[in-house]
Amino acid sequence: MILGAIALICQIILINILNATHPEYVADINILSGLASFCNYVIPFPVFYWLMKKLKKVEIEKNGVDLKTFFIYISITLTLMWIGNIIGLAVTMLLSGAIQTDISNPVQQLINSADIWFNLLVISIIAPICEEIIFRKMLIDRTIRYGAKVSIVLSALIFAFFHGNLNQFFYAFLMGGFFAYVYIKTGKITYTIILHAIVNFMGSVMSIMVANAATSLQSGFNPTDATILVVYITLLFIFIAVGFYGLITFKKAKLDGKKTEITLENPIRTALLNYGMVLFMLFFIGEMIYQIMG
Repeated sequence: MILGAIALICQIILINILNATHPEYVADINILSGLASFCNYVIPFPVFYWLMKKLKKVEIEKNGVDLKTFFIYISITLTLMWIGNIIGLAVTMLLSGAIQTDISNPVQQLINSADIWFNLLVISIIAPICEEIIFRKMLIDRTIRYGAKVSIVLSALIFAFFHGNLNQFFYAFLMGGFFAYVYIKTGKITYTIILHAIVNFMGSVMSIMVANAATSLQSGFNPTDATILVVYITLLFIFIAVGFYGLITFKKAKLDGKKTEITLENPIRTALLNYGMVLFMLFFIGEMIYQIMG
């Protein structure tokens, strides 16, 4: 909750200062998005790091994976993203019908409005690095001693709520849990950063390129635009096929050597229903409700 509160307060303060000194900048989506990213990742990080240092850190054994396995990881990640997107769209459509109000996707609006270089630098590079260090490396290193399941659920749930909107919640939860598994399995945060970067690149830069190509083809045939669409659709089918294969065989996956140092009588309930987690979830649920009703 502290992480989210600091980010929100800093955004409000800095936007008000900017509005008072350079109001023209407030209308620039790239400046506002860059400011939000600075508040989300840079400003709260020292406080989060200071708080996490108070907890015992456990070094996770490092294991490499071959290219075939990593390709399956990529496919599973993208498949979970698409599954989560479908769930999110279904939930928001049902909710929109119930409250008779369209629920916008703030992230998609940002991607469509921001410069493509912003999408590449911030969304596809900076965000994956910062989020994986915080929600996988720092968090899992300090919760793995309560058991892999507890650590994975915490990482996934906190990661999903941190995104602060209903549209992203479901795929962020699914991918966050899988990223946690990959990090615990390999002990290498580089793997999850790459997986995260690929997802964000596909959802931002690549989606813009595909949308532009499709729009351009409506006006007439263009070899470049046609190639972009063919490559994208081909990759889509390959990733989905391999991803579902990976998910079907995923039940065989094991986290060998990850011993539980502290045994909790009700591990999930203890991890999720303590005062800190309840306040954290209430804070971001409130933010989601505010966005929906606003």
